Amino acid sequence: MQLALSFSTLLASVLFVLSATGNGVEAAPAKRAPRSVTLPLTRIHQTRTDIHPQILLQQHINRSVKRYARMKGRTPPSKREMEEKIAKRMFIPEGGRPKFNANSKRYNRKGASKTNPVAAVEELVGAQLEPFAKGKGKKHKQQQAAANANANATAGADGTTDADNGQLTPANAPTAANSLGLDIEAKDVGYIATIQMGTPPRDFHILMDSGSADLWVGAEGCQSQAGGGCGNHEFLGSQSSSTFKDLGQQFQVTYGTGAVAGDVIQDNINVAGLALNGHTFGVALEETQDFSDDSVPFDGLMGLAQSTLSEQGVPTPVEALASAGLIDEAITSYKISRLADNKNDGEITFGGLDDTKFDPNTLVTFDNAATNGFWEGAMDSVSVDGQDLGLQGRTAILDTGTTLIVAPDADAQAVHAAIPGAQSDGQGGFTIPCNTNASVALTFSGQDFAIDTRDLIFAQADNTGENCVSGISSGQIDGDTTWLVGDVFLKNAYFSTDVTKNTISLAKLV
Repeated sequence: MQLALSFSTLLASVLFVLSATGNGVEAAPAKRAPRSVTLPLTRIHQTRTDIHPQILLQQHINRSVKRYARMKGRTPPSKREMEEKIAKRMFIPEGGRPKFNANSKRYNRKGASKTNPVAAVEELVGAQLEPFAKGKGKKHKQQQAAANANANATAGADGTTDADNGQLTPANAPTAANSLGLDIEAKDVGYIATIQMGTPPRDFHILMDSGSADLWVGAEGCQSQAGGGCGNHEFLGSQSSSTFKDLGQQFQVTYGTGAVAGDVIQDNINVAGLALNGHTFGVALEETQDFSDDSVPFDGLMGLAQSTLSEQGVPTPVEALASAGLIDEAITSYKISRLADNKNDGEITFGGLDDTKFDPNTLVTFDNAATNGFWEGAMDSVSVDGQDLGLQGRTAILDTGTTLIVAPDADAQAVHAAIPGAQSDGQGGFTIPCNTNASVALTFSGQDFAIDTRDLIFAQADNTGENCVSGISSGQIDGDTTWLVGDVFLKNAYFSTDVTKNTISLAKLV
């Protein structure tokens, strides 16, 4: 399919490219017990009207493939390889993409005949990858407006909403005691809960991630790889907390997008009223711009895979809560909400399942197939409109920190071949009709879970309103049978993990 890029969109896309190239037993988990904790999940808004959808798609594919490689213990694609993939999508003439021979030059815009697109990307990215600057980190974050405590994103004078401006849509007040909600970042990009840290306790907005195993927030004096401090965020250290203790150990974590490095410390944290005094976690002294930028609406990240993955070598918060007897079992359960539904009822529950969020008749529990601490389950089948595609022997890594679904290329091709009007873009992405009513379903332990068509559509592909970018793509996982299954799917199921039993549970939402 041919696409045309305006110069302004192209330029904005080039400037944003850094974010894609920075160096997821048969016994079911116990139902909600008195000592389980539910946090509201706030959705993160991140509409990228300044980024062409094809480039935004490639950024998400790059992040997912890099994350997948880390999960499978493989060498991730190099920065150069990721830049080349973005450059390939980026340099498109107004009349469409020409066909190149293997050794032909790239299209050059308006007389820039000597420009090499990959070199141009490298020059822009390289300028951002200078050694960490010596600037001071800011000490406090702009406060969230109390007026947003109820909920739905409201339109401003220009018609834009919090979602359009890359901010958080606050979750409704949780319905259970000892509960917090998941706020929504942008248009279903990420999910944020608020916990307290330090003495005196202060609110920190934390991204919840089932695909990693470290808790961290920015340190006082944090420095950004882009230069200067780490933005308008909350920071933790001895100046702000009288119970802060530096353990003299260092840690570093690299994600599909971004990286942090800093010190392992101890301080008090509070999760929905449950106090973990002297909990061991990290403060980041250095952050890539993916975390340090003012536009990032969270202060840190909580990894909720198994602690065998922890770069800090410490228990995850849910494991620590169970060890301290504050919850009955080391279970984490997620109800991820969808911005378009306007329900804002996202929650994360520690210690059990919230049976008000799902149909108990559809609850299935299966063994974790991963041996390295991630959450990976056997996938019985994949179907489109009830037609089994014959994809047997597949597994799925379930990862709240991934937006898309990324499948082996042959599998992604098979899915889209069954969707009327779908086309491959030849680079791992696919377009589907914006008005598609195709029902794609993944089946686990005999229970099928259909993906809402609103989630299947990632973005509009052009200005016609007819072609949309699919939320299912393929990555550099040829020959493998493992899918990386992110929020495109997880918004359609109640998702629970049990560290003690090493099991995963899914159920249909109500």
